[in-house]
Amino acid sequence: MTIDNLQLTINYIDTGGENPILLLLHGWGCKGETYRKLIDSLSARYRVIAPDLPGFGGTPEPPEAWGVSEYADFIKSFSESLNLQNITLFGHSLGCRIIIKLIAGGFPQAAGKIVMTGAAGIKPRKTFPQKIRTAFFKTGKIFLAPFPRLKLKLQNRSGSADYRAASPLMRQSLVKIVNEDLTPLLPLINREVLLIWGENDDSTPLSDGRLMEQKMPDAGLAVIKNAGHYAFFDQPEQFGRILDSYLGGK
Repeated sequence: MTIDNLQLTINYIDTGGENPILLLLHGWGCKGETYRKLIDSLSARYRVIAPDLPGFGGTPEPPEAWGVSEYADFIKSFSESLNLQNITLFGHSLGCRIIIKLIAGGFPQAAGKIVMTGAAGIKPRKTFPQKIRTAFFKTGKIFLAPFPRLKLKLQNRSGSADYRAASPLMRQSLVKIVNEDLTPLLPLINREVLLIWGENDDSTPLSDGRLMEQKMPDAGLAVIKNAGHYAFFDQPEQFGRILDSYLGGK
């Protein structure tokens, strides 16, 4: 299903009943369909809406490089376009960054409960070797500016897997997104939040989950053993039981 929004044709999943509504926001490099098994399970008691964020899945890239604020504004506009109210928010990784920005900035359509898994938003402190590599990368980009092919090789060798896989525009977005530290916004999250974390998450470490639990006024943390950043894939039954206990139903 698609809808024209912000001069973009938005691809999204809309399944389940009419109410209540659960809005699922995916992680970087994913799309709504990535969460299909989870969506099918949730649709037994929710109308689940899962948009492909601009630049992912079946939705075109944004007109310019977006940061978290622009993605949050997009979700506000998307929700208004569908006349969504009393929304239970569910986020994974990048989706959690958007939720943090939404709630901290005021999003009255949000219901009282939020679920975040593998939540991103806390900027890690760089080690000294990482600082050296970053300085080398920035210097190299300057000196190789007249040589596009060499500059591209440097970027492909120096960037993360997500960075290397992204288009030039989405690379700019990724840099803007990961360089924004949302830690100061965590005390402003005035909703009940369930944080679900894979114990072995190497993308957003468990220490981030513990810090979020500490900083958010009304948050609880559930840790799943033998699971990583995609805990709902690694341990689907345990993940489902935790969700059922929090959201109610089976």
